[in-house]
Amino acid sequence: MKALISASIAAAVSLVVAFAAVVTMVLVDADADATEMTDGGGGLRGVPEEFRPWILKASKECKHPELTPALLAAQLNQESGFRTGLTSHAHAEGPAQFTPGTWATWGQDADGDDEASPWSIGDAVTAQGRYMCHLLGEAKASGFGGDVRALALAGYNAGWSAVQKYKGIPPYKETQNYVEAILASMPRFKGPGLLEVSGSGTGPDALRKAATRLGTPYAYGGGGPAGPSTGFCDGTNGYLDGRCAATSTVGFDCSSLVQYAFWPDLKLPRTAAAQYGATSDRPVSRQDLQPGDLLFWSHGGSGAIYHVAIYAGDGNVLHAPRTGRTVEVAPLTSAMPSADYFGATRP
Repeated sequence: MKALISASIAAAVSLVVAFAAVVTMVLVDADADATEMTDGGGGLRGVPEEFRPWILKASKECKHPELTPALLAAQLNQESGFRTGLTSHAHAEGPAQFTPGTWATWGQDADGDDEASPWSIGDAVTAQGRYMCHLLGEAKASGFGGDVRALALAGYNAGWSAVQKYKGIPPYKETQNYVEAILASMPRFKGPGLLEVSGSGTGPDALRKAATRLGTPYAYGGGGPAGPSTGFCDGTNGYLDGRCAATSTVGFDCSSLVQYAFWPDLKLPRTAAAQYGATSDRPVSRQDLQPGDLLFWSHGGSGAIYHVAIYAGDGNVLHAPRTGRTVEVAPLTSAMPSADYFGATRP
């Protein structure tokens, strides 16, 4: 899909006003706290690219409007963190964590490879959608009080018979935490959606891949070529409100997002400083920036580089900013302290 990236930075600090035009608009407020993008109506962000079409398809095929893409995405994140090879202690398998018995009922060959497999993204997400759609129907017909989404999620986790037994969410701590976590994390996966990028080549292709991770949390030391993961705290970084957040957050830091975006076509090293070293022989002036170029910030010299971002066009960058934030598009002028801007390279 080819579309121009355009951006409009609001002059007022209180509102970001979205304009509809022929091209996709990317609007960012003056302090870079809000980013709005269109995605063709999908209303989904922050999920791996390979999951996205299946989530949207599963949501669309359900007659119950409560089965939104964000609900399915939040549930997948809770079940497996979008990992495909996971097996739980209860022998639940794949990204949607189906037990063999439940899979026998709901599994089907959705991706056309002549095999119904809980390890297949297409098969698993399709089965998840069908099962959740059925559970929403059961919840609506039950007459039990409360949010039908919560009842359906409880049925997915504990079995619908448990919901029937207690006429609501069962008093199981695991199930209660499961339902609460999914409903609380849904806003993270709601639209705006993908940043649309024009052109082809190493830079634009990497930018497109990075854009599929908009909304993914920042995790210091987390992430890599395979995708997001938990990180670590080093005594200075990775903390939020006095606690180590990185070890319990699945996400990227600035340089792992860049490494992920360019891999495997270009196997950049892991840290921002090393990425500058690997690309510094191809410097780019600020007025000649192109989508996919790398931008660096430093506390003083190439040995003190602490942040890297990907140029997204029209004066914006796509980056993972810091603990407590998510992957976002922000103005180059305010993404990081302007005095720390060190330069740009073309990978």
